Amino acid sequence: MSGPTLVRALTAAAVAGVLAVSSATAAGAVEAPRGGGAVEDLIELPDGFQPEGITIDPRGTAYLGSLADGDIYAANLRSGEGEIISEGPGIPAAGLKIDRFGRLFISGGPTGVARVVDSGTGEELACYQLAPAGAFINDVVLTRDGAWFTNSTAAELYFLPISPSGELPDASEVVTLPLTGEWVQQPGFNANGIAETTDHKALLVIQSSTGTLFRVDPATGEADAADLGGASLQFGDGILVIGRTLYVVQNRLDQIAVVRLDADGSSGSLVDTLTNDAFDVPTTVAAYGSSLFLPNARFGTPPTPATEYDVVRVPR
Repeated sequence: MSGPTLVRALTAAAVAGVLAVSSATAAGAVEAPRGGGAVEDLIELPDGFQPEGITIDPRGTAYLGSLADGDIYAANLRSGEGEIISEGPGIPAAGLKIDRFGRLFISGGPTGVARVVDSGTGEELACYQLAPAGAFINDVVLTRDGAWFTNSTAAELYFLPISPSGELPDASEVVTLPLTGEWVQQPGFNANGIAETTDHKALLVIQSSTGTLFRVDPATGEADAADLGGASLQFGDGILVIGRTLYVVQNRLDQIAVVRLDADGSSGSLVDTLTNDAFDVPTTVAAYGSSLFLPNARFGTPPTPATEYDVVRVPR
């Protein structure tokens, strides 16, 4: 089973999970009351896949991108079953998000590219050269108006405006937004994970090289360091905002920092740290029901065609 057939099967299984009523939780799974049905604690990915980004649709299908070749893998969170739904074009897939039209917006890593792929057919709908090859397009967030991408090697963000009807922009409409204000470009990886503030008025960007969280004005690019009371977000990678809670994946520390933020994202405080014995350099995070799901990138392990990869669930 592959492509659209698999997606229909995954969707059917997800809907069945929502309709099923059971008082027992299967071994190795945990209830997700707000998502419906049980979800797996550990989801195996294809050997050699090299995952980086993850996004989850409302029905409980997780999509993951491969840094190796840009393959997209879809997995049912309840059964753990999945398959490649889109063969990569040789462009790495880093961060990714799915929109209400079922389209995947994919960061192209060191190619400087952003791609849009139909999650139902696996077809590439658009490809944008955001920056020259060699720039690292790392992560993406979807807002009411479009898609924002980070560049870890240059002090700028990129915006793809999307019409209310869902029409994708032409290449000429792509916006490059220089980062100014308190943002100072550092050696190594800079802008990495990106999210929207709770009040939907600004962006949050983690600078991996310093562990600093910045609030960015999307109209001007002015960046101000969020006041976190001295807390460091060292090795910050993917980030996720749910309500007024910010989750920051600290990849090489094998942990998730939990920050309680003001609605405008200008200040907050570290309230918890989540860990799991199965973490092996997790990179990004997505939520489903009462759980968080993180792919293990295993950056400390040399990648080979036989290297094993997986996705880990933790309660939030």
